[in-house]
Amino acid sequence: MVPPPSRRPSRRQILSAVLASGLAPPAWANPSPAWPATVPLGPPRRFDFDRLKRLAREMARIPYAPPNAPPRDQTVAFDYDAFGSVAYRPEATLWQAPGLARGVRFFPLGSPAPAPVAMHVVLGDLAREVLYSPGLFREPADRPLEALGPHAGFGGFRVLNASDETDWLAFLGASYFRCADPFNQYGLSARGLVIDASRTGREEFPAFRSFWIAGDPTGLLTVYALLDGPSVTGAFRIVHDRGPKGLIQTFTVALNFRADIAQLGLAPLTSMYWYDANDRTPNDDWRPQVHDSDGLALWTGRGERLWRPLRDPPRGQVTTSAFTDLGPRGYGLMQRDRRAPDYQDDKDYYEKRPSAWVEPIGDWGAGAVTLLELPSDTEAEDNIGAFWTPATPARAGGALAFGYRLHWTDEEPQSPGVARVVATRFGPADTVAAIAPAGARRFAIDFAGDLSSVAGTSPVEAVATTSRGRILTATAAAAPEAGTWRLLFDLEAPPGEPILLRAYLRRGGQALTETWVYRISADA
Repeated sequence: MVPPPSRRPSRRQILSAVLASGLAPPAWANPSPAWPATVPLGPPRRFDFDRLKRLAREMARIPYAPPNAPPRDQTVAFDYDAFGSVAYRPEATLWQAPGLARGVRFFPLGSPAPAPVAMHVVLGDLAREVLYSPGLFREPADRPLEALGPHAGFGGFRVLNASDETDWLAFLGASYFRCADPFNQYGLSARGLVIDASRTGREEFPAFRSFWIAGDPTGLLTVYALLDGPSVTGAFRIVHDRGPKGLIQTFTVALNFRADIAQLGLAPLTSMYWYDANDRTPNDDWRPQVHDSDGLALWTGRGERLWRPLRDPPRGQVTTSAFTDLGPRGYGLMQRDRRAPDYQDDKDYYEKRPSAWVEPIGDWGAGAVTLLELPSDTEAEDNIGAFWTPATPARAGGALAFGYRLHWTDEEPQSPGVARVVATRFGPADTVAAIAPAGARRFAIDFAGDLSSVAGTSPVEAVATTSRGRILTATAAAAPEAGTWRLLFDLEAPPGEPILLRAYLRRGGQALTETWVYRISADA
């Protein structure tokens, strides 16, 4: 039973009661050397994931209250340049050990992260809060942190590589986080949760409000996080395992809903796509292509592999594509073009941007992988989103528990078993030779991979379908010198509604390639 508003406990009271429950913790007379003496810590409290889940449930019973934060105009004024001029003191690094990539440093508040988050370190079943102090940061002469006050709080944290010169993991702002594996280069980001992302002007941004960071002597890192927002609370446990192919994050998530949610997005990814060599939306940039990701890859519950090239939609349009499924096996925003000459960029290294692949744990049931594409005029904007939307609506008072693995990698962690799309090209069809009528468009899709099964006497068949108009021709041709096969087809369609295209190669009824899926905008 929910107590009346006048007697409802505050968020702080619930936090203290839940985390302090149980036997009183013993005193830490000899703090671990993992915590430098220069870092102020709060008293030890009992902590485990069950306590965190209970805290999230209890918080969902009371109305949402925004965190105490400095005035927004002050944090927004703490812009990109000022934020970059402030550095966490190296001597205050937590869990720093020679040769181990687990040293933790904290971010201040600023325009990337205007709301404070509580930070805790965990040893065994005990946790201590890291108390904020401006003295933990090195500032330039104009001291931009002073305007935020002595109790402003932290904006997030990052985890260092073994060299202590670069980081491989960062949590900063709302529920955003990202990893630099496997090429030590940041690119796309992930989020804890998205709410109403497709509803222009209505998106809600639940945020991680508290972190508990636990390490062990082997360097394994576990991050616990408390999510809070107007419509939801949540408890997250994220176990980090870095291998030769990149980081694998294993998520255990328990959500509690304060309100009905029109569109709930689980395991969300966020990326940037501006243009590529063939899809050059109007711009005045000298590089052949600019993107963090070039396509959405899907592995459906039926076992089909799909590839959807990304697009920068026409100005003023937001494109939402839903790929309905039952028990999905995985999806990801991928960067497949790894050739540096294709970008001609010696500063941002787009060929090294990581891919991110979501692998569900257990049966996620019915729903859809939702792809969101927003128009962009610059590479500075993340205009691509991908997430799982369950078919069962999220209702006030309800709860949802799920798990997944997030792979930060160069390509899909499980081999597709068929040839993959490596290029998409299109332009006017051959009207000069009267092969196609005026206005028809030609599409060329290149596939590469293990094509040994293509050898033989029976023909390789090009399959192409359209939701509107008609496919005029569809042919398949090998390019042995490139190790690829090309699927060509012409499309004739009058102006009107958007067009959905699908194409793949097959032999004897068996798919030889993944299925290429494409969307043509209404005014394209």
